[in-house]
Amino acid sequence: MSDSKESSKPSKPVNKDPEKTGSVNPNYRRVENTTRSVDEYIDGIQNGNKTLLSRAITLIESNNPDHQKAGEEILEACLPASGRSVRVGVTGVPGVGKSTFIESMGRLLLEQKRKLAVLAIDPSSSRTKGSILGDKTRMQTLSIHDHAFIRPSPASGTLGGVARKTRETMLLCEAAGYDTIFIETVGVGQSETAVHSMVDFFLLLMLAGAGDELQGIKRGIMEMADLIAINKSEKENIKAAERAKREYENALALMPETSSGWETPVHTCSAIEKTGLDIIWKEIEHYLDQTKKSSYFKQRRQEQLSQWMNETIDQELKSRFYHHPAIKAKFQHYEKKVRQGNMSPFRAASRLLALPEKRTGFHDEEVDDRK
Repeated sequence: MSDSKESSKPSKPVNKDPEKTGSVNPNYRRVENTTRSVDEYIDGIQNGNKTLLSRAITLIESNNPDHQKAGEEILEACLPASGRSVRVGVTGVPGVGKSTFIESMGRLLLEQKRKLAVLAIDPSSSRTKGSILGDKTRMQTLSIHDHAFIRPSPASGTLGGVARKTRETMLLCEAAGYDTIFIETVGVGQSETAVHSMVDFFLLLMLAGAGDELQGIKRGIMEMADLIAINKSEKENIKAAERAKREYENALALMPETSSGWETPVHTCSAIEKTGLDIIWKEIEHYLDQTKKSSYFKQRRQEQLSQWMNETIDQELKSRFYHHPAIKAKFQHYEKKVRQGNMSPFRAASRLLALPEKRTGFHDEEVDDRK
């Protein structure tokens, strides 16, 4: 009887207002372990504890100031143990098979007794801010292997197809003993320079027979690529893959010489049939050997650290701006004027930027904002 009554009740939406709840399930309540000290996290990470590594990454990604402070302390303590891995960025057009490629390549590297961490970035919804984070289901072998660690993270609106704290996550994985880091990006775009600025090797996956190959990607991405791999080159597609390979080789011949002195190769591969993967990894090892001998590798790492500092300053300034009391009090006022066409976006931005410098009240109310 109770079952029939229960079933007759009208079903209510899983998430009535995702903008407010921030979760698909409004009844979900995260249970966090707040009893662990920073030292326990540090010891756990350096001993290869995956659970504590995951929780430390969560602290770093959190918007909670207390969590961020603890995360920064953990990261600072782990810095001396970082920097000893091979960092590989994997990018490509949607549907090119990035996850399958990493899964197959990862299995090859695990057979070579390497320890692999995969930082997979998923696109975030512009409405709910949520992400599916389904990469673990596509990398079933790696997700259960003792020497592999997969961390899916949301892009959360950041440009470049990388998560907001990808660099910090990468350093924690290195401190945990992972000697190979793969960063899988959302896809290809003009802002893909973000991932290029944090890896040692930039691998671009492409498809054959999907239209005009040379128009399928921006020239800027091709100039950054250290290797182009034509994926899904199975037997029935091998002719198209070889034709695409020649077209990319001809296009690369017209590109300016790279600062590393490396000539970008083009190879065909099949992540499903596991062909061509060993050749690609040998190319990566050859690149690392060449750039380390020429000191380019060390110089590039130093430049990336400098860029990381500058980006952190930009993020912190933006955060402080929007959290400033004066900005909070007046932001909607100026935004409304812009929406109504009573003030240009440039003038509104200029007024808002000047607010933190003012020591007295908002006397600009008396100014004719239409001027």
